[in-house]
Amino acid sequence: MSDRHRVLIIEGHPDPQARLNRALADAYAEGANEGGWDVRRVRIAELDIPMLRSADEWTHGPVPPALKPVQDDLQWAHHLVLFFPLWLGDMPALVKAFLEQVARPGFAVPEDRSTLLAPKPLAGRSARVVVTMGMPAALYRWFYRAHSVKALERNVLGFVGFAPVNETLIGSVDNLGDAGVARWCRKLHRLGLDGE
Repeated sequence: MSDRHRVLIIEGHPDPQARLNRALADAYAEGANEGGWDVRRVRIAELDIPMLRSADEWTHGPVPPALKPVQDDLQWAHHLVLFFPLWLGDMPALVKAFLEQVARPGFAVPEDRSTLLAPKPLAGRSARVVVTMGMPAALYRWFYRAHSVKALERNVLGFVGFAPVNETLIGSVDNLGDAGVARWCRKLHRLGLDGE
């Protein structure tokens, strides 16, 4: 196995034709490849992700076959980059369903949840969350306090061991135009180049 920095890119847009999220993920991947990092990609829109409907299913049910390789990718990775659009103030339902299925007890969540001191199964990995949205990013960050992204960073990624978790918020996407998209792609390319 390579000892180079290993990056897992997860495209969380439910629409497989989503051009902006794909362009941003492509730019990051291109930068990471140029930086000499090992890169793997997952496209949530292409996976069969059933909804969990009970605590018992989450704790004891089998992980869907399409998501077992994603768990392998998460164990392989040093750094996770999760892309998704902000829908109704939060991640799309398909991203939430994906995280619920992948972050099962014994894999991402400690088996013993009676103490906060239990070892975190995915500790030693860092993450970046890249979120696109229609509203200005400053409005989401300062007025809404980026509540859903902060909850993801603290209550999901941080809870299972990812640290540090950084974010890139891209607002007013309907008004970016070609120049704005190109500017953000350059920023994501630089982040990929540095493996951040």
